[in-house]
Amino acid sequence: MTEIFPSKRVPIPRNGVDYRGKVVLAPMVRSGELPSRLLALRYGADLVWGPETIDRAMIGTTRRINPRTNTVEFTRLSSNGLKNPALNPDQRESIIYRIHPELERGKLIYQIGTANPETAVQAATLVAGDVAGIDVNAGCPKPFSTSGGMGAALLRTPDKLCSILEALVKEVGQVFEIGISVKIRLLETSEKTEALVRKLVATGITGLTIHCRTTPMRPRERAIRQQLRMIASVCREAGVACVMNGDVEDREQALQLIQEYGVDGAMLATAAEKNPSVFRSKEQGGKLPWFVVSQEYFRMALSVENRWGNTKFLLAQHMMGKDPKYQAMNQGKGYEDCAMALEMHDLREEAANLDEVLGITNRQPRAEKRARAREFTAQMELAPPKKAKQDNVLQILNIPHDAPAVAV
Repeated sequence: MTEIFPSKRVPIPRNGVDYRGKVVLAPMVRSGELPSRLLALRYGADLVWGPETIDRAMIGTTRRINPRTNTVEFTRLSSNGLKNPALNPDQRESIIYRIHPELERGKLIYQIGTANPETAVQAATLVAGDVAGIDVNAGCPKPFSTSGGMGAALLRTPDKLCSILEALVKEVGQVFEIGISVKIRLLETSEKTEALVRKLVATGITGLTIHCRTTPMRPRERAIRQQLRMIASVCREAGVACVMNGDVEDREQALQLIQEYGVDGAMLATAAEKNPSVFRSKEQGGKLPWFVVSQEYFRMALSVENRWGNTKFLLAQHMMGKDPKYQAMNQGKGYEDCAMALEMHDLREEAANLDEVLGITNRQPRAEKRARAREFTAQMELAPPKKAKQDNVLQILNIPHDAPAVAV
């Protein structure tokens, strides 16, 4: 792509990537997991952002290679489920973040949720060797993020945001030779936005993404683009790449908006969540039918052993709700059921095997788990202390009194 406004540039580190001339996948919780990113890349996305991952969730994880999928997984013992771990013997490690080192090499940007320079550096250091860049989320308006001083809350504490970016540039970007970037939202006035952007581009970052909505705005409200040219100009002046986000529907529109507003790149979110083939160019035939995309997504999810709940959620975004295939998929309990619903009979055996690997076939129904938890609580309230209490636990869990000790 020809650059309209030649300018100075902040140097792109050896292991980093330039955001200029790129049409990219936005960071989306649930919709930015590995199979979604891989499918976006297959359809033509130039770069992909992973879902926002909170710094404290990554700190303490273990990096491992999954020998079946050749993916890199950052895992930790799950804290989900029942408050009484003994009632959940199938408890497994949680995969906090998953990467495909071959297919995502030089294409993946890790987005971090943070409100603290020290924990940001700790978390980013763990993953920096496996990604092409670290992006700070300073735009998420959801309470789970802002209540902890993260996301869009950082727009109200610009000095803290700058300190986070400066720490990441110095202690992660320079060490691992990757770029550091930030994603923000518009402020109430053009003057306030400009003042913020000028501070951010002076921290040593290589890229800035602007979501063309203010913090209170919801996705159904149309994006505001009046400030885009100003933001692009400030970024260009500092040599920082500027990427726009908000109501970008496909690659063709992305390229048109890049030209119209003088930005360096464009980011697709909702449209790509519904149908990632929006990254295909006009010459490639453009967007594909939903059923084709659903089948391709299923193959991708199966190949990387994606969590079934996430796979089901994404298929629900891709498929037509009134279609019988959607109804069959939605009622399915795992990958084998889904393979049949999508008429992918050749994958039925592989899907059934993955159900076994993920523990789906032997999964205890949620209602039964809750009933056992209530029974456990009731028994503990009535039981006498110490030895008798232990005996009650063993009886409820059907564990023999002379059974060997098991670490949980």
